[in-house]
Amino acid sequence: MKNLAPIVLLLAGMCAGCATHNKALPNAPAVSVPPAVIVTPDNSISGKVIMYESAGRFVVVNFPAGQMPSMGQILFLYRAGLKTAEVKITGPQGYGNIVADLLTGDVKIGDDVRDK
Repeated sequence: MKNLAPIVLLLAGMCAGCATHNKALPNAPAVSVPPAVIVTPDNSISGKVIMYESAGRFVVVNFPAGQMPSMGQILFLYRAGLKTAEVKITGPQGYGNIVADLLTGDVKIGDDVRDK
């Protein structure tokens, strides 16, 4: 029994030490959680001018599969990142191409066409 006394005292001291260290510090800064990241798909329409008819003031625009604009939609033409013209989709359409009337600006083959 005398041999167990030091072990019991050691265990009691360890338990007492653990109980005093589990308390939160009064001046501890609050932990902030970063906001959740929200990922949204890009549903914008984009294409390229493949033909321009200056006499009729219309363009033929090619769009990737599944990205055809609606009739009457206004789109913008960009060259080197700068807006150069506005067009209105009038049709007809076929094989990923659609016709648009030139409303304002200057057009060249290869201009980017976007809805924003």
